[in-house]
This record gives sequence, C-alpha cells and structure tokens, in this order.
Amino acid sequence: MTDNRNTILAVILSGLVLIAWQYFYNVPQMEKQRAQQQAQAELQKTTPQPTASATPGGAPATPGTAPQPGGAAQPATPAASQPQLVVSRETAIAASPRVKIETPRIAGSISLKGGRIDDIALVQYRETVDPKSPPIVLYSPSGTAEPYYAEFGWVAATGVTAKMPDAQTVWQQEGSGSLTPSTPVVLKWENGDGLTFRRTITVDDHYLFTIKDEVSNVGNAPVTLYPFALISRHGAPQVSGYYILHEGLIGYLGEHRLQEYAYSKIDEAKQVNFKATNGWLGITDKYWASALLPDTNAQLQARFSSNPVGRVHTYQTDYLLDPVTVAIGGTATANARLFAGAKEAGVVGINFPLAGLGGYNKALGLNQFDLLIDWGWFYFITKPMFLGLDFFFRFFGNFGISILLVTVIVKLLFFPLANKSYASMAKMKSIQPQLLALKERYPDDKVKQQQEMMEIYRKEKINPVAGCLPVLIQIPVFFSLYKVLFVTIEMRHAPFYGWIKDLSAPDPTNLFNLFGLIPFDPTTIPVFGHYLALGIWPIIMGITMWIQMKLNPTPPDPTQQIIFNWMPLIFTFMLAGFPAGLVIYWAWNNLLSVIQQSYIMRRNGVKVELFDNLKATFARKAT
Repeated sequence: MTDNRNTILAVILSGLVLIAWQYFYNVPQMEKQRAQQQAQAELQKTTPQPTASATPGGAPATPGTAPQPGGAAQPATPAASQPQLVVSRETAIAASPRVKIETPRIAGSISLKGGRIDDIALVQYRETVDPKSPPIVLYSPSGTAEPYYAEFGWVAATGVTAKMPDAQTVWQQEGSGSLTPSTPVVLKWENGDGLTFRRTITVDDHYLFTIKDEVSNVGNAPVTLYPFALISRHGAPQVSGYYILHEGLIGYLGEHRLQEYAYSKIDEAKQVNFKATNGWLGITDKYWASALLPDTNAQLQARFSSNPVGRVHTYQTDYLLDPVTVAIGGTATANARLFAGAKEAGVVGINFPLAGLGGYNKALGLNQFDLLIDWGWFYFITKPMFLGLDFFFRFFGNFGISILLVTVIVKLLFFPLANKSYASMAKMKSIQPQLLALKERYPDDKVKQQQEMMEIYRKEKINPVAGCLPVLIQIPVFFSLYKVLFVTIEMRHAPFYGWIKDLSAPDPTNLFNLFGLIPFDPTTIPVFGHYLALGIWPIIMGITMWIQMKLNPTPPDPTQQIIFNWMPLIFTFMLAGFPAGLVIYWAWNNLLSVIQQSYIMRRNGVKVELFDNLKATFARKAT
C-alpha cells in the first residue's frame, strides 16, 4: 500500500462525508423547510390572529396567556376564539399607548395595554449587508402577521377572586420619558379591590431587561399569588433548516440540563413541563434570541408548549415561581430578567478554561447560558476556534485576516505531527522503485507483494498510514470553522477584501455569468442550478488543491490518476456553496501545505516534482 493510496482513501472518505452531508441531507431538508415556511407565511397572512385572553384554572388556551398552577390544559373559551384582522406592525404599535425604549442597540416600545414588551428592533443589525437596509425586528405586537413578545405578572391562586392584570389591562406610567439605560420606567395599575400593582423596568446598554413587580394589599383579606413570566411567538418563523443548528425552544433547566425543542418537535409533544432550580428558558433563532432569566435560586415550574389556534401554531416558554401571600397592609415583590437581542458571544458569554468570555453568563451567575449559542457537540474545538478568531479581530479589525492567522497557528500546533507525516511520505517516495520492482518480481502473487512491501516498510521505519494524517487533521478544523462561520453573529456580514462583503455567505461572484458581466443568475436554473454557484475564491481553492496534488509523483495506476485529476474539480464545485470564509481557509491551508511539504521533502533528500508534474500535464495537453 503506497502513500498515494492512503492519501486517496483519506480524501475520498472526507469528500464523501461532506458531499453526503451537504447534498443528500441539508439540501432536501432546506428545500422542505422553506416550502413549509412559505406555506406557513402565506397562511399567517390570510388567517385572523386570535386575541389574547386569560383562561382561569388551567394552562393557556390562547397565545400569551399566563401559566396556571398545576399546568392542566383547558380548551379555549368562546371569547378567546374571537379573531381580529391582521394589521401592519406600524398600525398595531400605534393602536395602544406606549413607552419608548431607546438604547444604543435597541429601539422599540412597551405597550401600556397588557404591560408587554412587544416592540423591539435591533438597530445595530440590518437585514442585508447594505447599511441602509431595515434593522432586524425581533418583537412585534399581537395582531400583526408574526406576533412575538414577553409578558410578566401575577397569577391568582385557586380560590382568589381578586382581579389580576392581564393582556387587556391598561397600565399608567408614573412620570414620563423613555426607557433608557439611565432612566427606568415605572408602571402602575389598581384593581379597585385593594390591590395595587407596580412594575419597574430597567434596561442596560446591551439586551438585558430587569423587571421588578410589586403588589401592595390594602384590602380586607390576604391574597396568594404566583409570579410568572412568558415569551410567546405566534407561528413558526423561517429557520435555516440545517441539522447542525438548533432553532426553536431552548432552556437549561437545572438537573434536566439542556432542553432543545424544534418547532416541529414541540408541535408533536404539545406541552412539556419541568421543575427546576437555577435555570433559564426561551426561544432562539440563528442569530437572535429571547430568554427568561429568573433568579438562579428560584424554583421554577417551567414549560414549553405549542398551541394550535385555527391553522396557526403558537409557541410559548413560561414559568411560575413559588406562591407568595400578601398580607393586609403588606407588599410582595417578584424579580425577573429578559434577554432580547443578538447572540453576541461577548455579551452572552463563553465558558472555556482560561480564555472564556464572561458576558451575562458570568455577571449574573447563570447556568450554562453560553449554550444559547449552538456551539455543538464539538464545543471543545469550536469555542477555541472562535476565541482565536475574535482575538485577532480585535487587533486587525477583519475576520478574514483572523482566519488566515488562525490557520497558520493551527499549522504550527500540528507541525510536529505533520512533519512526521510528511517525512514518512517523503521516505515512501524514495522507495517507489523498490515497490515497482516487487510488482515486476511477483506479478501474480498479491500476498507475496504485500509481505515484501511490509518488510520494506519495517526496514525503512515507515508508517504506511502516515500519509492520511495531514488530510484527517483538516477535517475537525474544517468542521469547527464551518460551525463558527455558520452560527456566530460576529461572522454575519463580516467583510474581507474586494468583493467579499460577508464571510458567512458564499462567494457572490459566478464563473457562469462571467462574474457579473452577463445579467443572469445561473443558480436559479431548476434542478441543478445550485451546482452552478462557482465564484472566484472557490476557483482559487480548486487551483491550490490541484497544485497540492501535483506535488506528488504521478500515480502509475490509471484509476488513481483519474481520481487525482478530478478530485480538485469535484471539491471546487462542492465547496462553492459554502461560506466564503471557509473557502478562503481551505485555499490558504492548501498553499501552506504545499510550502511545508516541499520543505520537508527537500530536507529528506526527495525531489520535489511539482514543476515537473505541471510541465508534464501541460505537455500532454499540448500534444
């Protein structure tokens, strides 16, 4: 077994994994998901949205209803089923009195009707790379096409008849002014039976809201109440559809640990309940999230639920805290926190020994809040990969440069291993004449050939599988970089140089329309259009891979020659649809490998046959 065969085997195996993963799983899943999302979006545009109405004595029967003690489900009441027409976001916002939210990263408002936080736009993030495109909208009020909001308050214990604030309650603002990092907002409502509810809302300069709910009792009897918090989302949003990324309901709930429910999964389960301490829960998108962060010592009755109202599913994460009894003349207090914003690693936090980022995870003493970002099973690779990229970004201000530098560091870290591997490969090249002589000596005895070959390996102290190592090392690094580029918001819309405006997106140029000279998008062609995305960087990557292949002697076996000749082209088309940052990494890594392997071959006295092979290739084409 020669080094060529080992290298071919490693390349073929890695290629098969990537091809199978990308085209036989992800592409069908994405197409199926997009079809479902388009149907859902069309359905939501035409389906009246339900009004929120509290259903006493059970779990929410309609979206946005507070959880109830015991968690028993109850059918929707006729009043809760009355629909209302879908209106624009602007119309819905203007329909109720509001308090503005103004921070460096958030613009929006709090609805005084219901006291909901239901209007949030992330002003530092845009829908496209165009800085003039609209900001990302996270929350929208009820009545719009895609309602999404957070709500807090109290639930009365069984037997308590006192009126509680609900989605229809109109609160009054004490004082005036907007909610800013330096100016909190206080809301007040009296139920007319001796209970006064006061809510103080503060916000920091990132994405954290702190809610303090107080209830004072000047009535004629004590009351027992349960503090609650919920996040409600009407209709399944458009998701990326990739297996390696979770989007949907999420939480880290004490001994239940990480809980992740995709929208389709919770639709099947309907409702799941947890009792936990030191937990958090919410709803996550690829780059954005909304999460409830109760006190770490609070005992939660937490729940994920999906509730079909008409033909639209609504999704909710909520919790109840332990009951409190408000004595006559007494006051009770409940604290809650809400994260609503972008999943920035430095803000959310990263748990990693010696080099992690604190963020809210550390500042608030939260339980694994960094898992809000989907680092995956191989977090021990993806986290340090991101930390390395982020470190160099702070110096150079360009994630493309960071990718190049991290690739060099990875090469240096594995230099001893690669050195040994390339040295073994160089020795194997030096014994090629002996191996060819064996075939001539024993043309019909394959067993004898193998025995003599292994004896030569033993004498020369050559490891025949060493040639696989350089390729195998690339696979986990390749995957971790792909994961980082795909899931971290820091890579979103991160430019490189020239035409690369977004390292997390494929190279926007295309050979098949002459790089923009022809006003035509080949990828829109049915059936095979997605195979026609071939930009400049994938072509550069293919060329570097081809040069790396030509560094080795031409295999004597015709089948091996065909594989070597076609492999760079296959990988060029296969990686063309991957993020540009990943293709740049692969091209740069190929170039470094050529330099490293050439150096080691010269040091071991083996001729570098790169230029001879290139000349032979073009000479054959010329004849």
